[in-house]
Amino acid sequence: MPRGRCAVDPVGDLGVRGGMQDLVIHDTPIAPGTDAIVRIPIAQLPTGTAVDLPVHVYRAEADGLCLLLQGGLHGDELNGVEILRRMVADGSCRPTRGTVLVVPVLNLFGFLAGSRELPDGKDINRSFPGSARGSLASRVAHAHMTHVFPPVNVAIDFHTGGGRRHNEPQVRFTEGDADSEALAEVFAAPYRFATKPIPRSFRREAAKRDVPVLVYEAGETLRFDERAIAEGIAGARRVMVHLGIADEAPAPGPSLAIGATRWVRSPKAGLFSPAVAPGQVVDKGDALGTITDPYNIHVRTVSAPTAGHVICLNQLPLVHRGDALIRIGRPAQEQP
Repeated sequence: MPRGRCAVDPVGDLGVRGGMQDLVIHDTPIAPGTDAIVRIPIAQLPTGTAVDLPVHVYRAEADGLCLLLQGGLHGDELNGVEILRRMVADGSCRPTRGTVLVVPVLNLFGFLAGSRELPDGKDINRSFPGSARGSLASRVAHAHMTHVFPPVNVAIDFHTGGGRRHNEPQVRFTEGDADSEALAEVFAAPYRFATKPIPRSFRREAAKRDVPVLVYEAGETLRFDERAIAEGIAGARRVMVHLGIADEAPAPGPSLAIGATRWVRSPKAGLFSPAVAPGQVVDKGDALGTITDPYNIHVRTVSAPTAGHVICLNQLPLVHRGDALIRIGRPAQEQP
């Protein structure tokens, strides 16, 4: 698949893998114009109960690209799961051309346990491309890349902030990749910026196979955020229209390109009380919050080291020295 051409002619240049013949997902053929749920065996519980990975497959009659929408790569990040559940429920993920694959929960074990990792303590998003003989996380990654990923042209991976940190709705694209940058502009989350793919992550492995991936981050773990969910659904629909596999999508709102980000870390252990909210604009030197102890003997103000937008905010009061408190994003046009 040619790189850097998605913004010019997404339908003509990205190419269609396999045309409109029967699509085969784990030995299950799905003909054009049909829907299916394919269950991919991935593991067994200690009781012997089989664990399958359900994949929704939606195929239009007309030729087009293949889009993968996936959530729950980290089992405690529920906004993405709900985004995809709602899109399945109301049919908004069904294409007018091409194919859409929907994996609402990739990490089934972590989802059931309310955990980022699997029972083996490993993170699936540090286990790609995986192995059929590796750890449980590695086996899930391998099954995904072997049975689901081959026909995909573009993917959107839905996440939330981790460790009880709230992410203001933001979409991340791969640094230096014109395709994913163009898709991020189309997605039009309130904030968008480039990041380098993490080694052995899903996005890194997809890049090796020339498939652009957007990572949508919004809200925090183990809870729904209605604004985050609405922004995610709207952004996914706008990408579908851009790819030529849907005809209608909500109009985009303001979307700010972030040029650089900076983490503000706790200067001491204690109880953190924020004085700012996600999305708030701060100036250098503004008070971001205070850190005190349970006995109110020592109080310390945390100040902004730079001006910018609060794109991530720690929601857990108890902090240790060095913990991430706030992430500040500086608009791209303000960069030196």
